Amino acid sequence: MVKVRMGAQPLIYPMPVLLVGANVAGRPNFMAVAWGGIANGEPPMVSVAVRHQRYTHDGIKQSGTFSVNIPSADLVREADYCGLVSGARVDKMAACNFDVFYGKLGNAPLIEQCPVNLECRVVHTLDLGSHSLFVGRIEETHISEECLTEGKPDVGKIKPLVYIISPAGQYRVLGEVIAMAFSCGKEIKVRKHP
Repeated sequence: MVKVRMGAQPLIYPMPVLLVGANVAGRPNFMAVAWGGIANGEPPMVSVAVRHQRYTHDGIKQSGTFSVNIPSADLVREADYCGLVSGARVDKMAACNFDVFYGKLGNAPLIEQCPVNLECRVVHTLDLGSHSLFVGRIEETHISEECLTEGKPDVGKIKPLVYIISPAGQYRVLGEVIAMAFSCGKEIKVRKHP
């Protein structure tokens, strides 16, 4: 397989579509984030990378909390909109018809229409250059009851979005099952070296 050098680029696929929320200037605001993910297991933590000049950045810095809301495929237009406009100029809640609620922390806004919501308290902030990396301890997780199967989150019902960067510039949903985790790798036999 011939490899082509592309220079240093953050090409990790897929990127999740996350709506990160914080109260800014006394009202809830949400921004679309693709640079985020699981950061730790015990205690449970997530990280999100946010440009310094983003409106939501100020809210996270001021409150020390943020939410991570996972939109379903049904919310693709709203998720895209939250990445296109700034909350400094537009009321995204009104435009997207989001129903906002607050949970355990009391100051991290959550979107009721999103099937999964994480309430996070900032435990680390790293200035990495173009972005701040906020590492948040998950204080509570909320999931829509209809997205559970036998009391467990069902990704087929959640229908989370993923983002594919240019040139595709697309949102996709998770696709077909191709193998069972922690199982298919057992088919590989250890090769004995001569």
